[in-house]
Amino acid sequence: MEVVGSVIAGSHGKITIRQKSGSTIELGDLLRVDHEDGSYSILQVNDLAFSSQIPVKQLEMISGMKLEGYSSDLEFMEPNLRNYLIASVKAVLTIKDKKQKIPKILPPFFGSVRMIIDDDLVFLTKPNNPVFVGNVRSGSKVLKMKVYLNGEDMFKHHILIPATTGRGKSNLVKVMLWSAIANNKFGVLVLDPHDEYYGRHNIGLKDHPTADENVVYYSPNAPPGANTLLINLGSIKPSNLSSLISFTNAQKEALTFYYNEFRANWIENIVRNTEIENSGVSPITIQVIKRKLNNVLGVFIRNGDLVCRNQIFSSSAGTTTIFDIVKSLESGKTVIIDTSRLMTQAELLIGSMIAGNTFWRYQKYKSEGVLEDKPIVSVVIEEAPRVLGSDCLQSGDNIYSTIAKEGRKFRIGLIAITQLTSVIPKEILANLNTKIILGNEMATERRAVIESACQDLSSDDQAISSLDIGEAIVSSTFTKFAVPVHFPKFDDLVKMDTKERKIEKIIFR
Repeated sequence: MEVVGSVIAGSHGKITIRQKSGSTIELGDLLRVDHEDGSYSILQVNDLAFSSQIPVKQLEMISGMKLEGYSSDLEFMEPNLRNYLIASVKAVLTIKDKKQKIPKILPPFFGSVRMIIDDDLVFLTKPNNPVFVGNVRSGSKVLKMKVYLNGEDMFKHHILIPATTGRGKSNLVKVMLWSAIANNKFGVLVLDPHDEYYGRHNIGLKDHPTADENVVYYSPNAPPGANTLLINLGSIKPSNLSSLISFTNAQKEALTFYYNEFRANWIENIVRNTEIENSGVSPITIQVIKRKLNNVLGVFIRNGDLVCRNQIFSSSAGTTTIFDIVKSLESGKTVIIDTSRLMTQAELLIGSMIAGNTFWRYQKYKSEGVLEDKPIVSVVIEEAPRVLGSDCLQSGDNIYSTIAKEGRKFRIGLIAITQLTSVIPKEILANLNTKIILGNEMATERRAVIESACQDLSSDDQAISSLDIGEAIVSSTFTKFAVPVHFPKFDDLVKMDTKERKIEKIIFR
């Protein structure tokens, strides 16, 4: 292994390395330095700077003379010794006998530093129930070593994927789900506001070899072989609406009155202005509720009939849709719901109904002592602050925040995708135990991610801001250090996986 630098100074959390002339050390590089006892430390670069043995004033003068044309042959004596780059690094892991330890000692003074290679990462073994995240990345260099996380731990304890637009958040989720589908031990609900996961018109999760058995797709205009998204109004409960829509106390009481009186037909009777004797519900209250129901559900009366404007909700059909979706999740299937034609509140309502029913059933399974036999269920939420932001939780918890706080006890987790980590309460962020951090230029958002990360990323601010498309840092309670990774384009992953399966089939024959 070629030496790229030498340890010259620093402290435990900020070690200084002088770069060897002719070598290149990048921001985010993983380096190796050996100890006398046969162990070695893995170092990560978090800053780079120029340094020189020549005083700054003289450097300024020499530079000025060159710029102003006073001399064309100004050269430094022994330039490789007098001028050089220094890298600020931190020790992230110590390896001895293939066992990982948190670093507690400094590397040897003048210790030779080398670039990390795949053989140095043999401790990154493939866990049970593996979910592929990407390949180990050193700076911009992608190694062959693949990074897998235990899906049972990762999905149950929630995932946060923060990044600005265009950094590949949805692509990363599709990459992870591709390997999770093959496992068939995880039920994943995908609320898809852009209709991009299934791959109706291009490559998607429908192309997985086990998609016929393990992928279920619902859409308002379903293609052949898929399911039409149609939900009966009777499946909606007041709690589903009140957790997403702002109601006054009087309006909440009215919702409860009508639900207790009419059960599955409670919404229709509100829309029809049906009066309940001795309820004390004001006609004005009912009119306000009707307007809110019309905005979310698109329900109104036309020629004496109840009409649903968005054609997703129905007073007669779709009675088993929610039940069927929950059963699919309980069977370890990935359920993708195309919400691209729905308003935001209608999309979140459908998601909360499914998540709420799943949560209630899993609570029941735990009380019966059969929960451990059930697959873990995870809910993918695009633009997570819509349901986990501080503003939407001012009136109390909704099903998503409840899952974030208590879901791991019932084998239910969240995959929260967001551009704005800072608007999610710290209490929620602390419960999202795996954070796959993509690039972000906004300092406020980087600080929010760094402060809630499972490892100390206080010196990684620049590294996060410099992450390119396809690059990420995996900070998890299930990894000893924050692992830099490069995840592939989903289309490339599918093509490569298909090619490998064909080769395996030929070899088997």
